Amino acid sequence: MSVLTDQLNVELAAVVERMGRSLVQVRNGRRGAGAGTIWHPDGLVVTNAHVASGSHLSVVLPNGTSLPARILVSGPDLDLAALMVDATGLPAVAVGDSRKLQPGQWVLAMGHPWGVLGAGATGVVIGVGPDLPGIPQFQHEWVVVDLRLRPGNSGGPLIDGQGRLVGVNTMIVGPNVGMAVPAHVVKAFLRKALLELGRSASPSVEGPVRCRL
Repeated sequence: MSVLTDQLNVELAAVVERMGRSLVQVRNGRRGAGAGTIWHPDGLVVTNAHVASGSHLSVVLPNGTSLPARILVSGPDLDLAALMVDATGLPAVAVGDSRKLQPGQWVLAMGHPWGVLGAGATGVVIGVGPDLPGIPQFQHEWVVVDLRLRPGNSGGPLIDGQGRLVGVNTMIVGPNVGMAVPAHVVKAFLRKALLELGRSASPSVEGPVRCRL
């Protein structure tokens, strides 16, 4: 049993280290900071709309570099936002298939809880979908996890055991019950919003519009 535990610890630590390369801080000019994930190497960052609600947004990369950020699109109904920073060659996250998640599957939430940079917390999937018993009803699908999210986790990635993003951490609804927007909902949000922006032929938008969604 100890051998299996040791192996699991090593594998989870490797996933956290690898995922940390795509994890950023999002600062909104007020006290505190949320999290975000590099979605595309050319500066596209995904986070929560409530994290990106300030007037002086910046994104802090894992190496400590702080870059001004602007909102490309914000969707309060989904609590999602796409930010743009002036950078290229960033380490983008690998995106998994949230529709294949199963109850009991291990997942890991990353962020900066209480200001602790690059922290990870493990838990298991409770369910995926729009109509889960005992869960408050919202207008779209969720990944519900047995995992305690804290201030600073908002906007950060929920990842599977292979280090792929399967959700964007958003809220808690009870003790040790967290909710994340599923990756396939995030992809649909970005596809619709960024393609609409791309019709304006803005050079600053064309790169992300061509990214894999």
